[in-house]
Amino acid sequence: MKIEKKFFKLTSLQLASLQEIERIKREMMFTLPELTSDITVKVNTEAEKSAAVRRPIEPVGRYFLQHAQRTLRNHTWSEFEKIQAEKNVKTVDESTQDPDELLFDDELTDESLLTHDPRDWKTADLYAAMGLSKLRYRANNSQIIKSHRKQVLKHHPDKKSAAGAGLEQDGFFKIIQKAYETLTDSTKRSQYDSCDFNADVEQPKKGTEYNFFEVWGPVFEAEARFSKKQPVPSLGDVNTPKKEVEQFYSFWHRFDSWRTFEFLDEDVPDDSSNRDQKRYTERKNKAARDKKKTADNARLVKLVERVANEDPRIKLFKEEEKKEKERKKWERDAGARAEAEAAAKADAEARARAEADAVSEASAKADKKKAKETAKAAKKKNKRTVRNAPKEADYFGDSDKAAAIDEQVGFIVETVDDELLVEVSTKIKSSPSTTKETLQETAAALSGSGKLPASVLPYFL
Repeated sequence: MKIEKKFFKLTSLQLASLQEIERIKREMMFTLPELTSDITVKVNTEAEKSAAVRRPIEPVGRYFLQHAQRTLRNHTWSEFEKIQAEKNVKTVDESTQDPDELLFDDELTDESLLTHDPRDWKTADLYAAMGLSKLRYRANNSQIIKSHRKQVLKHHPDKKSAAGAGLEQDGFFKIIQKAYETLTDSTKRSQYDSCDFNADVEQPKKGTEYNFFEVWGPVFEAEARFSKKQPVPSLGDVNTPKKEVEQFYSFWHRFDSWRTFEFLDEDVPDDSSNRDQKRYTERKNKAARDKKKTADNARLVKLVERVANEDPRIKLFKEEEKKEKERKKWERDAGARAEAEAAAKADAEARARAEADAVSEASAKADKKKAKETAKAAKKKNKRTVRNAPKEADYFGDSDKAAAIDEQVGFIVETVDDELLVEVSTKIKSSPSTTKETLQETAAALSGSGKLPASVLPYFL
């Protein structure tokens, strides 16, 4: 019926367009002037036709493709037009489809819900029962109502029985109704969302390699649904400024959660006859809620601490702070460092001078000692030369007086100073024949100066 109506509208529109075109053409028509005899046509008799060229030609275009489809599939014109009309209707239906429908589950994500005990409906996944497992806490009231209508049409007991299904699946329809009652009530929905662990995002295992921002971003997005303060800052990326990163962790260190865990409470008896049992159950539920709340807060604290320790931006900020502190310390200690360097340089120079002086003193001392030893050796040699001179001169022909001569020469050698000793030794060496005269001159000089009495040198005086 819809196809015929659309075709009629389309045909009417085409007819109206054609009539309008004909009207315009009639208004634009005018009469051409008659041909006169002075009009001549010049014909080029020398023109020749160009040579024929053979080229391949292939059919193309929408109409040829339609013809090919009809021919290959052996369709008549009416069959082909019917198929095309169905395609057009399908295209129109897809274009007018509700975008929320794309967010709903096409099939039941948890088949066990079909056999789930409706009396234990609190343990069922209510979002999955409503076909909202993709949206969960992000679903709005309009989407919940639409998905409920879709689930009712699909899983109503009357429709199931008509399709040949047994009555054992009626329990799932009751769960759908409970889910609808819970999710359309803001208070009950908050209580259920507080315990909807299926909406949590799994954390990465420690020690594994992963992209920090791709993994932890969805985790914090899921945790943010429990925040009393909105909006919740996002994790950001590697280029997020330091101030925003600090604000992010400051927010999560002071996270104010509305999570209550009331949905997991044990049911309180409705009868008022046993008030003690009712009060006991309420106290028990409160203690259980407080315990779960404390455990959840501790879990969140550990989560934030782990993320902060693994955050590559925090590590980068710490390295930059360390470098900045070192730079400031370097600049602050520049004066003291210059003084220390100057003192160290002066100390090094003083040590170098002291070492040089010590080396020079040791060298001078060694040279002095060497010179002294050399002079001492020369003196011994000169004394030996003077002492042996009489013997080498055969005691000047007085061998019988050899002892007296040696004794008197010994007195001369022990009395003369070093300078005179060198002079006497040099004369004896240079002129051995004048040894006696040299000794006589020396003896006379010693006696004249009073260094030796003449009585101890009778042979040479």
